[in-house]
Amino acid sequence: MQPQRASSLFQRLPLAMLMSLAFAGTSQAQSLVDMYEMAKGYDAGYQAAKAQYLANQAKADQGKAQLLPQVGLSASATRSERTQDPQTTTPTPSNYFFTNQSAGVNITQPLYRPANLATYRQSQKGLDQAQAALSQAEQDLLVRISQAYFDVLTAQDSLAFVQAQKVAVAEQLASAKRNFEVGTSTITDTREAQARYDLVVAQEIAADNDVRVKSVALELLVGKDGLKPLRLQSNTNLPSVDAEALSNWIVQSEQNHPAILLARANLEVAKLETEKAEAGHKPTVDFTLGYNSSKNFTGTATGALPSTISTGIAQVNIASAGVTANLPLFAGFATQNRIRETLALEDKARNDLEGAQRQVAQATRTAYLGLQSGLGQVKALEAAEASSQAALDANKLGYQVGVKVNIDVLNSQSQLYQTKRDLAKARYDVLLGQLKLRQANGTLKAEDLQSINALLQK
Repeated sequence: MQPQRASSLFQRLPLAMLMSLAFAGTSQAQSLVDMYEMAKGYDAGYQAAKAQYLANQAKADQGKAQLLPQVGLSASATRSERTQDPQTTTPTPSNYFFTNQSAGVNITQPLYRPANLATYRQSQKGLDQAQAALSQAEQDLLVRISQAYFDVLTAQDSLAFVQAQKVAVAEQLASAKRNFEVGTSTITDTREAQARYDLVVAQEIAADNDVRVKSVALELLVGKDGLKPLRLQSNTNLPSVDAEALSNWIVQSEQNHPAILLARANLEVAKLETEKAEAGHKPTVDFTLGYNSSKNFTGTATGALPSTISTGIAQVNIASAGVTANLPLFAGFATQNRIRETLALEDKARNDLEGAQRQVAQATRTAYLGLQSGLGQVKALEAAEASSQAALDANKLGYQVGVKVNIDVLNSQSQLYQTKRDLAKARYDVLLGQLKLRQANGTLKAEDLQSINALLQK
């Protein structure tokens, strides 16, 4: 096939077919959900948050320990030598070795310890903190993998449009050369077409490199090489957003956003820390139960065992039960200063919560308005694409009849393919904007990827 005929054939092919040829061999392509599942088991940030969540679960169980009985087993054995000064010993010195052995079991059950109770309640709030942090990490991973996924698709579309434009410019260059040879156009048309062709070749090289860079970024998130993301179906109808629903999104953010939930948990922990500090003025009451046994062989430090004990062993067993109360009176103003510290930290946590609520509300508004703007841009670019195509057709016709010059056709071609690139990117931005809006108000979940997955080619 001659180059000119081949060029004409490629120009007549639909753009969708050209893009399919450019990215053929997608039988092993992965969907957005597939890549998210792979990234979930590979991403270091998410795995770190998951490990922190498990650690906080174990820490919450530790808080129960201070409310439960404490049991201890003790044992000891000592060997001693008793020596008396001969000058002070009457009537005769008495020097000998003796051995003591003791063992016991002691149990302490807290009855009233307000500081321990506050510590336990803090540990339970730690679970809320860990859950909020894990949810935040999961939402962040959802957006990051979606951003990388659509970045690759955007780069691939840009490359396909540049390659299609290259085919069209090559055809226009060949037409200009033919017209110059027969004397119906000047050398200027040929040179302009050649310059535009060289420019498109440079753009193709840059677009191809951008595809490689974006693919590497996606592979780094997923932990797998040779990824082929599924493409968006042609003529996809993008979901709309309710223009009156901004207030509902903000209300949801106040109830569900992980940053707000985390700040609320931090405030509750700070309040409980104040309770612990105030417990420094309160009494503590414990119930104690013990059983201890002590054996003395040969004698003690005060004297030898009586000769009436035939075995040479004296054993004492003591069982005890009681209630121990303790009331602190003065600790050098440590308790008062600790209370002042915790109250200040409580105010800080309260202000942090207020700041988090304001930031989340602002982020929700920004994401909502950005999504509305993106939908508007898609509609405008769809109209611009149709207008650019009509302008290109008109310029081609005008060039054929001699009322337009080659540069008019080249500019129309450039405008058309630039509009197509902008439209493709705007579509991806809308899909990503929907996820970012849900992230902004804290309701983003892995199930939200399914609606986007349904718009991808199977």
